[in-house]
Amino acid sequence: MPAAAPLPNGKGAAEILELKNVGKVFNPGTVNEKKALTAVNLHLAEGDFATIVGSNGAGKSTLFNAIAGAFTPDTGSITLAGQDITFLPDYRRSKFIGRMFQDPLKGTAPHMTIEENLALAFLRASGQTSPFSRISKADRALFAERLAALGLGLEDRMKQPVGLLSGGQRQALTLLMATLVTPKLLLLDEHTAALDPATAEKVLELTKQIVAEHHITCLMITHNMRDALTLGNRTLMMDGGRIVLDIAGPERAGLTVQDLLLRFAKQAGHDLDDDRVLLSGAEE
Repeated sequence: MPAAAPLPNGKGAAEILELKNVGKVFNPGTVNEKKALTAVNLHLAEGDFATIVGSNGAGKSTLFNAIAGAFTPDTGSITLAGQDITFLPDYRRSKFIGRMFQDPLKGTAPHMTIEENLALAFLRASGQTSPFSRISKADRALFAERLAALGLGLEDRMKQPVGLLSGGQRQALTLLMATLVTPKLLLLDEHTAALDPATAEKVLELTKQIVAEHHITCLMITHNMRDALTLGNRTLMMDGGRIVLDIAGPERAGLTVQDLLLRFAKQAGHDLDDDRVLLSGAEE
């Protein structure tokens, strides 16, 4: 797999994410003031795969927006692979940060073909400025090879518009687009939540396979407590714009869903109050 475009300073630093004291207040000084992130500190080593769980409004997607460059934090700094990206525009970060959303309609252009969507993702992430017509036969062969690895038959439909695909097929394609050129960091924002259970499991298996195969550093938001404990190597829990739990290693390996809920309540000062998250734990 090709490597992502170098960071703006051109250094080939190890893949790592560091947030120091990151804070954000929306609508300050008004009746709608909201403290979205408060003194967030986070460090991801190369190859880390951390899951994030928390109730609605805990700050999970806001954290992703800060990392992706949707806004500039009021306080703190964000460093990726040794480069301070705190003030780097989102379109420049997209060259080395892959992202998937819950909505299968996001992340692809429905009226463009599968091949055209892959070509745009490839050119953006590889830092090339060539027009679409400059995509080579070797590039198209790579697209077909990677599509075939998904096991969905999309390699035979490369000339079809993406709008004809099912939700699961579009999410699988978006995952491929986000990792076609290995990103420095992959952000997965509940990317299986809108899919039916069988399709969600298929996309999740593809996610695990691609992340492991290419040693991608990854953050994944999930509402499923079991997945939060079993996927990757770290579990983060957020509440009120803060990371209140960060569990890894042997400590994480021995935890049950109930243990995690108890740990959350102790650190946050209250029980988790999101029915969707709680029901995911009750299903196990």
